[in-house]
Amino acid sequence: MLKKILIALAVALPMFANAQTLKVGIVDTNAIFQAMPETAAAQTKLQDIQKKYQEEFTRLETEYKRMVDDLQKMKQDELPAIKERKTREISDYQQKIQSFMQSADQDIQQQQQTMMAPIAQKMRQAIESVGKENGFGMIQNYSPDQIIYYGSPVEDITQLVKNKLGIKAAAASSK
Repeated sequence: MLKKILIALAVALPMFANAQTLKVGIVDTNAIFQAMPETAAAQTKLQDIQKKYQEEFTRLETEYKRMVDDLQKMKQDELPAIKERKTREISDYQQKIQSFMQSADQDIQQQQQTMMAPIAQKMRQAIESVGKENGFGMIQNYSPDQIIYYGSPVEDITQLVKNKLGIKAAAASSK
C-alpha cells in the first residue's frame, strides 16, 4: 500500500511542478511595423514606383484621347476603310492600356511583398527574442476586435519589442 502511494506521488509530483501559470504577452505588430524606419523607406520607394507608373499611364491616356479626337474629327465622307482602321487602332490601344495597368498592379504588389517581407521577418525575430528573454509561453498579436477574454494576466510587450529594434518611444508617439 505504501509502495503504491509512493509511486503515485512520484508520478504526480512532476505534474504539479509543471502546473505553473502560462505567461502570455500581446504585441501590437501594426504599431511596431509602422514605427520601423525600414517601413517608411520601403513605402517611399513604393510611392516612387507608383508615381512612375502613374506618369506612364497619364502619357498613354493622353495618346488615347488624341486618337479618339482624331477619329471624331474625321469628315463624315471619309472612306470607311480608314475609319475602320482608326477604330481598330483605338481598340488595340485600349487593350494595351488595360494590359499595362494589370502589369503595373502586379509589379507594385510584387515589389511591396519583396520590400516588406524582410521588415516583417526582422520584427518577428525581435518578438521571438523578447518572448524567449522574458519567459513568455505565448505571444499573441493585439487585435481588439478578436480578443474576447483572457483569464490569466497578459502583458503588452509592444514597447519591449520596439526597444529590441532600437525604436525610441518618442518616435512612436509622434504618429
